[in-house]
Amino acid sequence: MKKYAVIYRSVLIESLQYTANIAMGFISYLIIIFIFIHLWDYMYGTPGTLIAGYTKEQMIWYVMLTELIWFGTSSNTVTRQASMDIRGGNIAYLMNKPYHYTLYILARYIGECSVRLPMYAAVSALIGLTMVGSLAGFRLITLLAALPCILLGITIHAVFRLCISLLSFWIEDANPFHWLYNKLILVIGTIFPIEIFPEALQPLFKLTPIYTVCYGPAKLLIDFSVEKYAEVLAAQVLYLAAGCALMFFIYGKGVKKLYVNGG
Repeated sequence: MKKYAVIYRSVLIESLQYTANIAMGFISYLIIIFIFIHLWDYMYGTPGTLIAGYTKEQMIWYVMLTELIWFGTSSNTVTRQASMDIRGGNIAYLMNKPYHYTLYILARYIGECSVRLPMYAAVSALIGLTMVGSLAGFRLITLLAALPCILLGITIHAVFRLCISLLSFWIEDANPFHWLYNKLILVIGTIFPIEIFPEALQPLFKLTPIYTVCYGPAKLLIDFSVEKYAEVLAAQVLYLAAGCALMFFIYGKGVKKLYVNGG
């Protein structure tokens, strides 16, 4: 694990030198949040209205939190870089290094997110407190309890995106699959909570990574309960184990293919 810690630290230091570039992404984030604040403000025209069990403040904070996770973890490391390493042949050099390639990519990804996520979190807190107000019933202990779920959700998201990138061992371009996966995560569970959708579909959504990546962590922050916490955490542990097993399986098959074809 020490070698991956070194990779993480080097990427973290490198990312700290480009905080101005990261800050440029705040523009898109601010525009989206501004639109959704006014959209939900219009939808909740009558004071005390509940939509899918959410108050106006809960709904706006939910969108802000999921968009925070979305923007704060946006990185080309597990998508474009991994695909280019495979298609460009750089994987033949990297896979002979004294580390596992997939864990190397994940260490780089986490290093980048360790800078991006706190910056977006600070901006989100500032916007939320000034334009929406504090969330009723929220306590600092809620954030501390939900933090492991947030980190697990980010890791699961990275693992599944890396699995898609590893398909580049067999296909020319994995971008269409990334596009489809990102749109599913963005629409179901990020822009809208699962409760917005028909009840018949909600159990199905809870069996997908959507439940563990954005919806679960955000739901815990706006409406924490011990039962929901245990449910989300258990689902995340199962999905992380399944995702890692799939990631190592695809990578192993891809490397074997390279050896069979002479690298």
